[in-house]
Amino acid sequence: MSEVYIAILIIWVFLFVYAIAGSIDFGAGFWAMFYQTSKETQASQIANRYLSPSWEVTNVFLVLLVIALVGFFPGAAFYLGTLMILPVSLVLILLAIRSAFMVYSFTVKKYTRTLTVISGLTGLLIPALMVSILPVSIGGFIASSGERHFILFNEVLTSPAVYTHIGFGLATELFLSALLLSDYAREAGNEEVYGIYRKNAIVLGPVTLLFAVSALLTLIPEAPWMVETMMDIWYLFALSLAAAVIGYSTLWWRSGKTNRGRPRIAVLLIVLQFGLASFGYGLSHMPYILYPDLTVYEAFTDPVMFRWLLYGYGGGLAILIPAFIVFWRLFMKDKKYLQINQEEK
Repeated sequence: MSEVYIAILIIWVFLFVYAIAGSIDFGAGFWAMFYQTSKETQASQIANRYLSPSWEVTNVFLVLLVIALVGFFPGAAFYLGTLMILPVSLVLILLAIRSAFMVYSFTVKKYTRTLTVISGLTGLLIPALMVSILPVSIGGFIASSGERHFILFNEVLTSPAVYTHIGFGLATELFLSALLLSDYAREAGNEEVYGIYRKNAIVLGPVTLLFAVSALLTLIPEAPWMVETMMDIWYLFALSLAAAVIGYSTLWWRSGKTNRGRPRIAVLLIVLQFGLASFGYGLSHMPYILYPDLTVYEAFTDPVMFRWLLYGYGGGLAILIPAFIVFWRLFMKDKKYLQINQEEK
């Protein structure tokens, strides 16, 4: 594998991890807001219990992603930074607002409800803005005037591909977070909340698949060069669909004599499904970062910088991975922590 594609693979891994973790994190914020006025369940408390430690960890992968992009592909960072300054700036502002209100929502009890609403709404807007960047890179939305490049916002706002991608991003966010929270609730021994999030996942599963198919169909007229490559690697999307069907079916598998559903298996298979689909999508996008103006080869850093960055990321991940394992054991598997919300009721 060439150095360019090793760098792309590293960025894809960071992007995929952040997409999954961020989707669950932002979706949990929405569910905490959605169920905060519900008195008969603890669905909001379960979501807040997950959010309390997770949102800081999620931002770590965003930092790693940005540093990797700037380090490995400085040309792309400059190009994207100029063209995407509006959506990226809005994302950063909303992230700052959400992070601030997430802190205050757990410390200023008087304003907990208001702050939870704000964090939940920004949790919906941020993924929508992030996902909207993807279809812009497929071509037809960027114009040039000499050495200057700019986005054709009229074309963006009237493109079906943009809206199907945004719809897919939001559906994915809510589906993944509902799945994870159902598993989280069962781990905490709260079958009532598990049933609520299981029902949400059952409803959102087909909706997510519908948006995924719609997003692919809108690429046919707008990005035929991507569709041709997708046809060559159809097996990745077929495996992704198989993982989705099996993962969705696990919500009806028996778990013991009375419980229905295996949410842990469902989460793993659905994550595998998104991994296969996103890898296929990214592979079909190669070698372009922005079609047809910028390729990975044109934006790549020099080989010496690449090697030092590789060493740096290797050392950093050697430290971070054990820390993430400890985090998982403390906040996702520790029974005392998981059941605090039930003691507070």
